[in-house]
Amino acid sequence: MSASPNYQYETVKVEVFPNGVAHVQLNREKLYINHKIILLYSLIRDILQTFKDIDTDSNIRSVVLSGAGRMFSAGLDLKEGSSKKKISPDLDVARQAFAKQDHLRWFQSSISSLEKCSKPVIVCIHNGAIGAGIDLSTAGDIRYGTKDSYYCVKEVDVGLAADIGTLQRLPKVIGNASLIRELAYTSRNMYADEALQCGLINKIFDTKEQMIEEALKIASEIATKSPVAIVSTKKLLNYSRDHSVDEGLEYTAVWNSAMLMTEDIPKSVEAFMKKKPAAYAKL
Repeated sequence: MSASPNYQYETVKVEVFPNGVAHVQLNREKLYINHKIILLYSLIRDILQTFKDIDTDSNIRSVVLSGAGRMFSAGLDLKEGSSKKKISPDLDVARQAFAKQDHLRWFQSSISSLEKCSKPVIVCIHNGAIGAGIDLSTAGDIRYGTKDSYYCVKEVDVGLAADIGTLQRLPKVIGNASLIRELAYTSRNMYADEALQCGLINKIFDTKEQMIEEALKIASEIATKSPVAIVSTKKLLNYSRDHSVDEGLEYTAVWNSAMLMTEDIPKSVEAFMKKKPAAYAKL
């Protein structure tokens, strides 16, 4: 097994606790506009690398993601954009389009890194989650919000369709096509109570501090479970979400035909019988 990453990034702060929980914070002074965190090229790059590193780090078993500043995310910085690469206007339209597709897929891969990470990710949303903040939060496994949190699919207000995950994931998170279309067509704010009611978040907290404390507590509980069981559960949930029931069951049968041979099962049974916590090996 390779050594753990050092988790040093320009725009992301990572704190790894001895119990296997990592707290990832979107954190850099230059990312603030009026104390709102915005998505710049450097942050998009660092999110991708952070979750790739976490995915391969056997010392980490669960993750909490939060934003620094006054709100979780104010979305994309429209002045800087998300790319440092300039596309030549001298190229013909087709070639400009291919170059743009390459960039969009890179941006999408950064957001999807939360979903593709084998460790469960709890997203803590305080104040606003706007535009790309929705993309990022829906790529997580569990979402908590503060009572002052609000959620906005902002893209139509800047003349485009959301293109890095919201239109693909939000329908599956909420499961209400009418509500999703209303949110996406109008860019209206959805506040915490409605977000809880429709299932975008599953807990509301008075303060950001209380929310992160609870998220770390839940992440710590997840970290005590068999890593084989947790990684397998996330893998199978994600696969089954995107496939039919029969396809999901078939995939599960193939997956678990190997995973059922883990030593973690007898260890779990023994721990249950002795009423003592089990000690599981790292993956």
